[in-house]
Amino acid sequence: MQKLSYIIICIFILSNVNLSQTSPHGDDLKVDCIVCHTTEGWGISNSKFEHSSTEFKLIGQHQDVNCISCHTTLRFNEAKIDCESCHTDIHENSVGFDCERCHSPESWVVPEIEDIHRMSRFPLLGGHKIADCSDCHESSSLLNFKPIGANCSDCHFDDYQATTKPNHIASNYSINCDECHSISSVTWYGAGIVHAFFPLTGGHDVADCYQCHQQDTFVGLSQDCSSCHINDYNSTVNPSHITLGFSTDCQSCHTIDGWQPATFDHDDRFFPIYSGEHSGEWDECSDCHTNQNNYAEFSCIGCHDHNQSEMDSEHSGVDGYVYDSYACFACHPTGHDDGSFSHTQKFPLAGSHSNITCSDCHVTSYTNISADCNACHQSSYDNSQNPNHKTLVLSEQCEQCHDLTEWTQTTFNHTTTGFELLGSHTSVDCADCHAVNVTNAVPECFSCHENEYTNALDHLAQSFPKECEMCHNSVTWIETTFDHNATNFPLTGAHITSNCSDCHSAGYSNISTECSSCHQTDFDNSTNPSHQTLGLSIECAVCHTTNPGWVPAEFPEHNNYFELLGAHAAIASNCVDCHNNDYNNTPTDCVGCHEADYNNTTNPSHSALQFSTTCDDCHSVNAWAPATFDHDGIYFPIYSGEHKDEWNECSDCHTTQNNYAQFSCIDCHEHNQTEMDSEHKDIAGYVYESIACFDCHPTGDDANRGILKFKIEREY
Repeated sequence: MQKLSYIIICIFILSNVNLSQTSPHGDDLKVDCIVCHTTEGWGISNSKFEHSSTEFKLIGQHQDVNCISCHTTLRFNEAKIDCESCHTDIHENSVGFDCERCHSPESWVVPEIEDIHRMSRFPLLGGHKIADCSDCHESSSLLNFKPIGANCSDCHFDDYQATTKPNHIASNYSINCDECHSISSVTWYGAGIVHAFFPLTGGHDVADCYQCHQQDTFVGLSQDCSSCHINDYNSTVNPSHITLGFSTDCQSCHTIDGWQPATFDHDDRFFPIYSGEHSGEWDECSDCHTNQNNYAEFSCIGCHDHNQSEMDSEHSGVDGYVYDSYACFACHPTGHDDGSFSHTQKFPLAGSHSNITCSDCHVTSYTNISADCNACHQSSYDNSQNPNHKTLVLSEQCEQCHDLTEWTQTTFNHTTTGFELLGSHTSVDCADCHAVNVTNAVPECFSCHENEYTNALDHLAQSFPKECEMCHNSVTWIETTFDHNATNFPLTGAHITSNCSDCHSAGYSNISTECSSCHQTDFDNSTNPSHQTLGLSIECAVCHTTNPGWVPAEFPEHNNYFELLGAHAAIASNCVDCHNNDYNNTPTDCVGCHEADYNNTTNPSHSALQFSTTCDDCHSVNAWAPATFDHDGIYFPIYSGEHKDEWNECSDCHTTQNNYAQFSCIDCHEHNQTEMDSEHKDIAGYVYESIACFDCHPTGDDANRGILKFKIEREY
């Protein structure tokens, strides 16, 4: 006994000696033990190990994680550095495994969702900026961000159908919402409407579309002021626009900001009635303009409280005095009592007018003299050659271009034409643009710059848009910019870094936004899997996003080829598990993927017993167990009755592994032949063999329910 104890002690010592020479961390850890351990014991205290010396620096929340959370074994190099090795993919492979695209070690919270969305095929603009993620991503977990439709109607088709003012369905409006609505707007109404064809500014800045569009159809509305404001025109009585035949071109006097103030400046151009002595002394235009058919006529003497006798007496010393309205105006152009005539009030004599004689202008009379330049200078207009005013049909309002000093010094506020002169346009001669006729000049860049367009590289060959301002500015041609996000095809994902010519190889107009219009070749040449062979949809967005490399991708049509049920449904997003990056040669029979499971099964050995390779004969797609091999009901109860939990392997009873039709009872029971012979001495035909045991005890019970059957078979 002492010798045996001695041997055991020696074995224990030798075992410890051997262990002390082998590092539990493996041979790859090249760090001195003292960095983490002390001579007091193997316990770790104040470790000096610098994790930054590895490929995985501890930053953010990784600094506070317990070592064993990542290092589940003492062989530290077995820990992986990719996120998915430690963190469950709660997004279900809908965004790929590159967690750092959205998350940081500091927190799982995504701080810059707009920047991330900008890299997708759908940047967040307008109302989408303030929308909740779940409004669009309606997955069961709200964390599955599988690709969804990027067209407006994919989400807003219900809005399209429910809209009644106007009724989009009845009016057969396009379901391409961005033809009328702006993706940058936060509402469907008002500022959200793309109304660039008629800018809604000034008095037109209305929220209720039906103030102008009084029918349910929004097409065919005239842009002429009078088409909406003819009632305002007709009902105006002071002065009566109808009676005086005023132009129905409202903007000749009014602006879109409001009817008042109008550009009819009575005080400065004619006579002060809103200021001075006459302010508040009249009610209607007809008080002075007694001839409603001619507003060039006026009356002074008809409305004053003094008669001709008094006026004759007061003006007895005034040469040329007559009791006449026009004479009153000639001496009292501002309505003041003093009788000194001031030319400044009516027509200031400045510039070249200051050194001419009265008769140069007042050839026939001192009354009813027009203040319009062309009244005196019509011949100058008609005879002008550089430029030829008559040929170019220039305006006869000389003051638009000329001043009072000399004709050659000209100024013209070009902004009033609707075409402001900016950049390089400020330094060009008028004739450069108005070579033929100033009234027929158009503001489109192409009308003047067709030569630049034609001679520019690729513009003509590739049918570039002729709206030059889409890319160029008025300063110089070479400074070009183009905001693709302002079109109906925002650039996202791989499109951001693509060259313009990659998509616009044939031109820049009438370019389809359908993926297949650019990627038909990718579709046709795809071999893994062959999209053509499988007859897949050419709607690329059904499976792909705009991310580079076509990944990650979805395949919603999988059930058309192989139904994903049971355990297969749980790995639906892990395509590589079944396809191993080969999507053309993946078998659909069970053994094609599960041959290793078949070969490695030992209890029972499927290969040794030559079980069928048609797995679904016994197994279901839910799991390998339970299987449909009903041992208790068909053969012998081993999962119930006396034999339940009394065996471990099939080989406990089936000792001949090549023939499961054979079995043994007497090798595993705890009674020997002598005892069995004694217990069965009264049983006729008893023999000590397994087949006899089964004949008498077919359910494994102690009762001799099978004895009669045994006797009959043995004796007869």
